[in-house]
Amino acid sequence: MSNQANSFTDGSYGYSGGPASRGQPAQAPTRSDPARKALLDVRHEVGKAVVGQDATVTGMLIALLCGGHVLLEGVPGVAKTLLVRALSAALSLDTKRVQFTPDLMPGDVTGSLVYDSHTSEFTFREGPVFTNIMLADEINRTPPKTQASLLEAMEERQVSVDGISRPLPSPFIVAATQNPVEYEGTYPLPEAQLDRFLLKLSMPLPGRAEEIEVIRRHSEGFDPRNLLAAGVRPVAGVAELQNARDAVAEVTVAPEILGYIVDVVRATRAAPSFQLGVSPRGATALLNTSRAWAWLSGRNFVTPDDVKALSLPCLRHRVGLRPEAQMDGVHVDDVLGSILASVPVPR
Repeated sequence: MSNQANSFTDGSYGYSGGPASRGQPAQAPTRSDPARKALLDVRHEVGKAVVGQDATVTGMLIALLCGGHVLLEGVPGVAKTLLVRALSAALSLDTKRVQFTPDLMPGDVTGSLVYDSHTSEFTFREGPVFTNIMLADEINRTPPKTQASLLEAMEERQVSVDGISRPLPSPFIVAATQNPVEYEGTYPLPEAQLDRFLLKLSMPLPGRAEEIEVIRRHSEGFDPRNLLAAGVRPVAGVAELQNARDAVAEVTVAPEILGYIVDVVRATRAAPSFQLGVSPRGATALLNTSRAWAWLSGRNFVTPDDVKALSLPCLRHRVGLRPEAQMDGVHVDDVLGSILASVPVPR
């Protein structure tokens, strides 16, 4: 199932739609093509700074198209921060990074009231959440109270302090990171908060050839703190992103595809290895991400392969394994793969 799960990252774009549109007619160019080209060019720009993480870049683009948040999982040193910075630079978006620690307070994230001695009044000082892409580094290392301070921002796109709601910039997404190996002293995110993330993307260690390329670039003077010197240039902006979102909203979904999405989601609730299945919010997320991937692939309709391509990153964090399944070494992705293989595909 790995090929299905990763097909949305293979770079096979164009009006034929790549592997996700086998058997479908090629689409004629549409008015949204400039926006699509601009977003696909972002991948090339990010590649000037980050090697071998096309899967994550594509996932981040899908999240931006859907206005959703991303949970990035990977060991330290696989360029999570660099990827977010490069993506922001290529899209002309503002980004801020917050290192989540056990002593981080909610006001350190959302902002707080500060006394101004000159005016003898309290004024609101914005926190780092007031940005376009907020990198929440190691979000599971901060206590639940601080984790919860992000919930309103993630769901409502606003921050309420002292009874006043302050809207966040648009676009706004959270890219939160987790270390998949070291769990000592962490505070695992509750299911309610995990469900707020549109996608969970795994950032693997690079292959040998990719790691050689990383070392080669550094040997030639690459400085990850200077993206301009690395050649990363803005190729899209808020206007192109909004045009792209409008185009994604026009992607059609046949009733059979809607039924297929529901069947996949309902199968997770009946899986013996799962004690927690996917909620209707997860079904909606799978629908939206499938439409975004179909549009990126050059089509104005969704196919079953689009649904399969996004099922793992969209659903893997919305399910929970039974303790006995964990003891047997069962992996969530394997169970989801079995479900995708068993649910009848509409023809």
